[in-house]
Amino acid sequence: QVQLVESGGGLVQPGGSLRLSCAASGSIRTLNTMGWYRQAPGKERALVAGITSGGSTNYADSVKGRFTISRDNAKNTAYLQMNSLKPEDTAVYYCNAHLQPAGSLSYMQYWGQGTQVTVSS
Repeated sequence: QVQLVESGGGLVQPGGSLRLSCAASGSIRTLNTMGWYRQAPGKERALVAGITSGGSTNYADSVKGRFTISRDNAKNTAYLQMNSLKPEDTAVYYCNAHLQPAGSLSYMQYWGQGTQVTVSS
């Protein structure tokens, strides 16, 4: 069974940094795009950053220049380095992966359980 396990959230002061990790585990044949989404109270879940298996990245305009997404394909793990954090970055951050489980002909979307990031003084 495939699982995405996130870690690294917490409370940080404005201007601070956090690093989120997302490890995909289980029987995976092909791991395609991985990404981070976030959802603030009363708002819809929205893409923060994505990265392909080849390393191409894309970012929401609101985080460009402050956040960096990366991945370690050998570990099936994606990271989100968040710098210069602002109170408006406060949200639950979810990891997403587009992957092909072992023994399956189809690609599927998987989600992590979410990790809270709070930016406050």
